[in-house]
Parts: sequence; structure tokens; C-alpha cells
Amino acid sequence: MDKQHEYEMRKNLEELMEQGMEAGCPIYVFGHCEASLVLVMLLKEQGYTVQAILDNNEAKLGLVCEGVPVEKPGVLPANAVVFIVSRYYEAMARQLRQLGFQGSIRKLINYNTYSNYSLEPDVVEMMQTRIEQGTELLKQVSVNYPNHFRVFCPFEALGDIYYMRAYWSAYARKHHIEQVVFCVTSNTLRDVIRLFGDEPVLVYRQTMLDAMIQAALYTRASDVLIAHQDRPYVVQLSKALYVKKLTLEQMYCCGVYGLAKETIPEKPFTTRQIKTSAAPIAGMDIRAKGVIFAPYAKSVIALEPRIWEEAVAYYKGKGYQCYTNVAQGQQALPGTTAISPPISKLCSVVEQAGTFIGIRSGLCDVIQEAKAKKIALYPDYYYCDTKWKAMDIYYLEQFDYNLLATEEIAWETL
Repeated sequence: MDKQHEYEMRKNLEELMEQGMEAGCPIYVFGHCEASLVLVMLLKEQGYTVQAILDNNEAKLGLVCEGVPVEKPGVLPANAVVFIVSRYYEAMARQLRQLGFQGSIRKLINYNTYSNYSLEPDVVEMMQTRIEQGTELLKQVSVNYPNHFRVFCPFEALGDIYYMRAYWSAYARKHHIEQVVFCVTSNTLRDVIRLFGDEPVLVYRQTMLDAMIQAALYTRASDVLIAHQDRPYVVQLSKALYVKKLTLEQMYCCGVYGLAKETIPEKPFTTRQIKTSAAPIAGMDIRAKGVIFAPYAKSVIALEPRIWEEAVAYYKGKGYQCYTNVAQGQQALPGTTAISPPISKLCSVVEQAGTFIGIRSGLCDVIQEAKAKKIALYPDYYYCDTKWKAMDIYYLEQFDYNLLATEEIAWETL
């Protein structure tokens, strides 16, 4: 779940709570997915009890998530309220009505404004305005970067951007593209792209980039690629996951770019020329025989604090220097030192320490080529509403260990 959608969900939920929501009504969530689990935790934090997570996937029935059972949709109390944070809101709402439910159905996230085909005057006006704004922005890019192919990256996720860029060179060779300009939504994503080379990267607010994409689709702009695997702009690539298991890397290699699965991705420039000396990284005293913990992720459900406590205790007991990679506002794990290396230095920092242990997030993709012991920890959840677990989609071949963090971890055996 990306930051933009989580913010939208929180904001809409807060507004409902300010309005009193449906006080005293039984609450259900439809669709067992990452966003739903985040919603369940938000509701629990506010003192609400979720009766069940509804899902049609037989493989998920009987699961218990955050103390909430996963059940098949059926007859619900007439006064119930059902929250939906899945991209398949329309189909889910229709199913509930067909089952006879006449209660409140709340949509907290609008995943795809491009699928809004209403002919209501206000909607038509909004779409036209956005197309006009986007067209002007597209022109500006063309003027500033003539003869450059334009690649739009509308999703703020490090792993997606990493694979987008890693396979870009093969795509460019195949289509004889010589110059490119990438358009992203944050400086962090820009820094990931610049791990691979010095192509121009433009940073836009999400609304501006959405307007450019809307205009590119509407005007059928040439020399444009929307390089993302999980938004149904033209081809609903995510639907393939209902039939076949695909890793995130395969979705970009084969799905977004149409390359052969044997295609070798480009490695980041920084890891090709990485320095493995003991020289300190600017501003950080990273010691050899160290371990860097990465317990935070914007789009992944947090692991139990117990897991990190046990890991820190084990490595400190073995004489390791322990660090926590933190962003602004985050706290280091107890007993560790907070560090915040820039994207460009992450691999060097990990190599200098020698060991990396992180929740499976995009940060793991960025440091996957580092020559160090690397351990990825996975929460136990299904990818969106498919039958595939997170480990199925995000498994990292370059890591020494990919572990499901649901039971005791025998750190001494790793």
C-alpha cells in the first residue's frame, strides 16, 4: 500500500469518525489485502471492533488477522457498515447488494480516477481541466528535453522504481531509444534511478504527474511509457496474478516491458564500483562486524516488536555493533544506533557493516547487490486479493535468507 493511498484512507476515515460514523454498528472489511489489514489496525487504534474480514478466496477463509477472522461474504446485520479499500470496490459492492445487504458501504480509497467514465457535468469538467493541465506539463517536458522518450513512474515505491530502471536499458535497446527523461513523485525515487546512471529525472507532485498521465492517455501521446505494474492504465497486468504466480521483478521484465524472462537486468552503477574498504561513510561511524536493522516500511505491515527485540539481543550478545536505519520521525530500536544513509550510500554502508536484517520492503531491493549477509523478514499476508503470499511475489534470490516472521526465529542458525 503506497503512502498516497494510505494518507487518503486515513483522511477519509478521520472524516467519517468526526461525523460520528455509524456509532454502535457492527463493522466489516471486504477484501483481505494489505490495505485492509492496515485499515483494521487503524480502526482498532480508534477503539472500533471489526467483526470480520470478508473474502471470496477459499484459501484465505479461516485466517485470523490482527484478531479478526476472514470469512466468506454472506448475510450481514442490517445495521452493519462495510469498508472497502480494494481496487475492486464496484464488484464487491455489487456482490453485497446481490446478497441482500442494504446497509452502509464505505469506499475509502479511489485507486483509479482514470476509470471514472461518468457523464455528470462536474466529472466531465474535472477530467477536461486535468487534461488541459497535463497537456501543458507534457509540452514543458518536450521543450526542455527535445527528442527524449518520456517515462512516467506514478507509484512511490522503491522496489518498483528499482526494477523499472534495472530493465529499462534492455527495453531501450530493443526499441532503439537513445535519450530518456524519467518523471517521478519524490526525490527518493529520483535517487534510486540515479543509482544506475545520470539520465535526467524530474520530480512532480502526485497530482501533477497524474494530470500528465491523463493527458498522455487522452491525446495518445507518442514517445511515452507509463512504467508501472499495478495500475490499470491500459493493460490490467495485475489480473495475471489470479492465474499465475509472478514475482515483482518478472512483472516489470515481462509485463511492463515485454522482455524475455531470461533478460539480465542492469546493475546499479554504485554497486558495480562499490568500495569495500573500512573508510567511514560521511557522518557515520559504521564498524565492521556490525548489523543494520531496517524495521520500518511505508507499505508493509509492521512486524511484532518481539522479533526485533530478540534479534538485537542476540547480535549484541555476540559482540556486534547494532544500527537501525531510520527516516525522519522514526526511532532506533532499543539498544541500537540510528543511522540515515542516503540512497547512494546504502550498499556501501551495508557492506561496511557486514550484515543487514530488514522487513521486506523496497529498501531490500535497493541493497540486494551488496556483498554482505542479507536477511529479509516477511509478514504473513496475501498479495492484494490473490492466492499468493507476499513471499511468493517479493522473494529475493540475492538474499541469504527469506524468512516468514510468524514464529520463533533461531538467529543462531543463520
